[in-house]
Amino acid sequence: MLEEQMSSVDFWNNKEKAQDTVKLLKTLKETTEPFEKLQRSIEDIALLAEMADDETKDADDLQKDLDIFVKELGDLEFQLMLNGPHDRNNAYLSIHAGAGGTEACDWVSILLRMYSRWVERHNFTQEIIESLAGDDAGIKRITLHIKGKLVYGYLRAEIGIHRLVRVSPFDSNSRRHTSFAAVDVTPEIDDDEDIDINENDLKVDTYRSSGAGGQHVNKTSSAVRITHMPTGIVVQCQNERSQHKNRKMALSMLKAKLFQVKERAKQKELDAFYDEKGDIAWGNQIRSYVLHPYSMIKDMRTSTETGNTQAFLDGEIDEFIKSFLKWNIGK
Repeated sequence: MLEEQMSSVDFWNNKEKAQDTVKLLKTLKETTEPFEKLQRSIEDIALLAEMADDETKDADDLQKDLDIFVKELGDLEFQLMLNGPHDRNNAYLSIHAGAGGTEACDWVSILLRMYSRWVERHNFTQEIIESLAGDDAGIKRITLHIKGKLVYGYLRAEIGIHRLVRVSPFDSNSRRHTSFAAVDVTPEIDDDEDIDINENDLKVDTYRSSGAGGQHVNKTSSAVRITHMPTGIVVQCQNERSQHKNRKMALSMLKAKLFQVKERAKQKELDAFYDEKGDIAWGNQIRSYVLHPYSMIKDMRTSTETGNTQAFLDGEIDEFIKSFLKWNIGK
């Protein structure tokens, strides 16, 4: 039906309606085509099962095909849980150091590596929008722009306080330390979203970029900081050589955060989740990472846990994300 509408000679007369139709068709195809593929796969497996003899080779091949089908079915079930209005969008991921001093800044670096490895595993792309180094080591805060299919849908499971317990490499007495970091994720918002930004509500500051970016960014005030006066939200961008491009990216992040505020206000959860408005410390963590005296990572919401801490910190976090999505459906 939609494809018939698109073939009409006057389809693009109403550009806005046409774009909505194209977007809807794309969304529907992304859901129906995997179903159709799985249906063909199970039909092929059933046919092979009828034709197979009792030889071990046939049985092994059939088991391999069945294992692949079960995995693809699970992957599809997982993706169908990502049905929020912006789950298919790209995302901005921010990590802020909390209580713990230098140890907390190093914890931000570890989390950055974990999410970067996760991005690589999914063949997504990322770029650093802005960052602030720690006084002695690590990172005080960092924001990434992550692009890929269903990125926000996956990463919204990571929003909250992450707690680390380990023997600190910065402690000469090798004592155990506890540190905290806050992870915040916002969807990249399409231009046609109903999020109005009044220029009169903005305070725009420019400054010299720090860190990577070459000589140009360090010699000119290309970095941009925008403060949204009514809400107090601050966004920054320093990755581009052009001040104009940095301003455009910062406004995109501001739009994403204003959308987030709007949605969370509806749910009356803003104070519990938004950035640094809650304490990044004891009692608020969503996940605990214990590396000493034993090895265990546990999600405090779902009770999902693993003893394979190294694999998890290498980006193998999908099982925890899946558990969160299943848990969240029942809320």
